[in-house]
Amino acid sequence: MFNIIWMVIIGLVAGLLARAIKPGNDAMGWIMTIVLGIAGAVVGGFLASMLNIGAEGGFMGLVFSVIGAIILLFVYELITGKRRI
Repeated sequence: MFNIIWMVIIGLVAGLLARAIKPGNDAMGWIMTIVLGIAGAVVGGFLASMLNIGAEGGFMGLVFSVIGAIILLFVYELITGKRRI
């Protein structure tokens, strides 16, 4: 149970950081921000493993989670056709 709560908290932090770093208006609620952060952790973990970088938890895990979430935001923008202003 604790792992799920921890995953939601880290997902929220990673999602918020990604939305703050990436330019543009990414209007979404808290739930979607958490989902973005958790999915970003999956993408970031895959990216870290491809680069042979150990990013299991800790600061590097958060960094790669944010990088993965930013990548997902750009992909979402491409799919939906949103343009930055």
